[in-house]
Amino acid sequence: MRIRRRRLIAAAAAGLIAAAAGIAVALGDDGDAQPAAPSAAELDVRELAGERLVAGFPGPSPPPALRRMIGRGDLAGVVLFAGNLGERGAARRMIRSLQAIRRPPGLREPLLVMVDQEGGEVKRLPGAPNASAAQMGRRGAAFSRRQGRLTGANLRGVGIDVDLAPVLDVGRRGGVIASEQRSFGANAARVSSTAVPLAEGLQAAGVAATAKHFPGLGAATVNTDLGVARIDLPAATIRSVDEAPFRAFAAAGGELVMIGSAIYPALSPRPAAFSRAIATGELRDRIGFAGVSVTDELGAAAAEAFGSPGKVARAAAAAGTDLLMFRSYPAAARAGAALRGALRSGALARAEAVESAQRLLDLRAQVGS
Repeated sequence: MRIRRRRLIAAAAAGLIAAAAGIAVALGDDGDAQPAAPSAAELDVRELAGERLVAGFPGPSPPPALRRMIGRGDLAGVVLFAGNLGERGAARRMIRSLQAIRRPPGLREPLLVMVDQEGGEVKRLPGAPNASAAQMGRRGAAFSRRQGRLTGANLRGVGIDVDLAPVLDVGRRGGVIASEQRSFGANAARVSSTAVPLAEGLQAAGVAATAKHFPGLGAATVNTDLGVARIDLPAATIRSVDEAPFRAFAAAGGELVMIGSAIYPALSPRPAAFSRAIATGELRDRIGFAGVSVTDELGAAAAEAFGSPGKVARAAAAAGTDLLMFRSYPAAARAGAALRGALRSGALARAEAVESAQRLLDLRAQVGS
């Protein structure tokens, strides 16, 4: 059931999670008619490839080449970092200028404008959230939900419509996520019962929430921005512990899930975002997630170790990951060329590309509502 964002969530009043089972009450639907998104079946190869890509750029001014990519339909959105966001008024004007770029007829829904605004040390914009994930986990669901609403208002105020948060990784002793204070807790019940309310607050304020890093990065001892992480947990542990908060998020109607770049040998020999067994089998079939899946940054060390932008883009798309994120827009351009070639040759199935593009178009219609 698609949720109508910008509304209070029905489950917030009813209580959230059957924590032991790792299941959340549905976020709900206020009954309003949903905005009609264009049909992805009508998109050409270039547009289908572009709808799978989001890219960043250096500095506060989007370069002409990025603007041309948006105008051709080569990107579904942009990801912003601290260097892109100066004074709030300037940030707001910059984002408005991107949204004003004329795009192909089937792609005129608002661009996705994404940012990492987790709290604690991971914040790209001043203001809410005013606590780290670890602090929110200790203070409970009501505090997390309020932080989500405040964060949503903060981001929406400058035109950002997707927060790459909350982190749903179950913190493990010795793991980098726990050491960085980015986990809501050391067990699945605590993470589910305090992180999902943050997502509820974000979505109630009109900002799409992104659960990360599926199927769970809490046991990683290597930051995937810096190197390749291998998580040697049994499949049963991954499914019963690490995936449980994502199951709660999916059941609650969360809109995006970020698939990590770590390797889970018990599930697949390939990095998670490049593995069909994980990106489709675990996330879609086992967890039941129906929203948009997005990679972690594909220029980071953990992904870059496995090949060129074109190679990793093809691998992620073939695995069933919807949206491919590159910090570098030239890398995204190379990835787009590779996706177009794979679609034309049949190496990537058009039907699956249409399914992914439709999920993106639906999301873009919602963030503009």
